[in-house]
Amino acid sequence: MRRVAKAALWTGGGLAAVLAGLVAFAHFGSDHKMNRRIEISPAAVAIPQDEAALARGKYLYESRGCTDCHGKDGLGRTLIDNGDLVVRGPNITSQGAVADYSVTDWVRSIRHGIAPDLRPLMVMPSEDYARMTDADLGAMIAYMRGLPPQPGDGRIVQLPLPVRFAYAAGIVRDAAEKIDHSLPPAKPAPADDILANGAYVANMCQGCHGLDLTGGKVPGGPPDWPPAANLTSVPGGGMQAYRDAGMFAAMLRSGRRPDGSEIQVMPFESLRELNDTEIGALYAYLTSLPPKGKS
Repeated sequence: MRRVAKAALWTGGGLAAVLAGLVAFAHFGSDHKMNRRIEISPAAVAIPQDEAALARGKYLYESRGCTDCHGKDGLGRTLIDNGDLVVRGPNITSQGAVADYSVTDWVRSIRHGIAPDLRPLMVMPSEDYARMTDADLGAMIAYMRGLPPQPGDGRIVQLPLPVRFAYAAGIVRDAAEKIDHSLPPAKPAPADDILANGAYVANMCQGCHGLDLTGGKVPGGPPDWPPAANLTSVPGGGMQAYRDAGMFAAMLRSGRRPDGSEIQVMPFESLRELNDTEIGALYAYLTSLPPKGKS
C-alpha cells in the first residue's frame, strides 16, 4: 500500500509539474511573442484630400470591416466579451491611439500588422488589407485622419490561457506572421476584369476564412463561435446555397441564408455597405474557385 501511495504521489506531482510548465509556457511564451520586434520600414503612400478620394476612403472604411472594431465614429468598440476573452478596438481618431502616427506608421499598422514600436498588433486583421492598392490605402488613411477627434484609447486585448497557449505554440498566429511582407502593393485591376476585382474584394475575407478561403475554426475566436465556411466550390461549401449574385447580395445585407436562418459572427455591419458592383465581382470570384479542403 505504501508503494501504491508513493507512486500516486509521484504521479500527482508529475502531473502538477507538467501543468505548471504548460501554464508558464502559455504566459511567458505568449508575452515573448507579443513583445517581439519586427523590422519593417514600408514606404509612405500619398494621402489625397480631394472629395472623390475621401468618399472612396469612407466607403472602404465602412465596407472592409474597420467599423466592427473601431465603430463608424472611430472611437473604438468591443468586438468580443466572452468572460476571459475580451477584445476592444482602440479609438483611432486624432486624439486616440493613433495621435502620433506618421503616414508610415499608418501603412505599417494597416498593411503589415505592426505597431510603430515594431511589435505585432494583436487581433488586427492586417492580412485583409496587406494587398490593398496604394491609392485605396491612402484614401482610407485620409478618411480616418479626418474623423472628428475624441480623447481616449479604450483598447483591450485580454486572452484566456488556452488562447495564450495556442498563440505561444504557433497554432494561432498574429497577422504579422501570416503576411508575406516582401510582396509589393497590389496594382489596380482593370474595371472590366470581374474576377480580378472580385479577388481584390475577397482579401477582406481572409481573417476569418483563411488565406486560401477554405474556412475552419476562426483563429483565437471564442469556443462558441461556429467555424467559418469553406468559400471554394467544394460540395457542401458556404457558396453552394447561392444560385446567383442577387441571392448572395441578399445574404450580405440581411445576415440570413436563403432558408431564413441567421448567420452568426459575420461582420454584416460592414458587408451590407458593399456596393452592387463589388458584390457581383466577389460572387463571381468565389464561385470560380476550384474545390479545396473540406465543407
